[in-house]
Amino acid sequence: MNKTAAIRKFLGGPLAAAASFIAVTALLLLTIISSLSEVLSQRAEIAAATAMLDQLEGRRPAVARRGTAGVGEPSGSRFLEGATVTVAAATLLQRVTAAVVKQGGNVLSSQVDLQGTGAKAGFLSVMASCEIDQPGLQQLLYDVEAGMPFLFIDQLVVQAPLSFGASTESKLRVLLTVSGQWKGS
Repeated sequence: MNKTAAIRKFLGGPLAAAASFIAVTALLLLTIISSLSEVLSQRAEIAAATAMLDQLEGRRPAVARRGTAGVGEPSGSRFLEGATVTVAAATLLQRVTAAVVKQGGNVLSSQVDLQGTGAKAGFLSVMASCEIDQPGLQQLLYDVEAGMPFLFIDQLVVQAPLSFGASTESKLRVLLTVSGQWKGS
């Protein structure tokens, strides 16, 4: 019995302590590895969210940094600028034409309506016929409606080319009616 008691005492003492130490150390290592993997996954999510935010901010119009405009509110007047209705209409036409050209399109014809669409008092409208490629159309619509002054797309008619594969440049024909409010003098 002395031998078995001595073996039990030996196994219960240093061997049990060593096994407990190894188990606790393994548990701590697993906890550390789990925490590190969670931190790394959160960093990846933050990086993805930051990239998306940067992409969205790149499309947003310029934000006024001074006290008059609120956070996220574009700077400038909400109304078409111009001393006369003719100058305001020319400014509207220039903005629409610049947006089309910026997206690689061509303005084929344009027409200014000083009375406004739908007999809305104080609104001026421009009808422009243009050619633009398909990817540029969405950005064109965004460029026209984003920022100041507030402009509204009243009518959009898109005609696809007869065959997309026939030529290397198959542009869409777009009839676009844009209106904005003129404050007057």
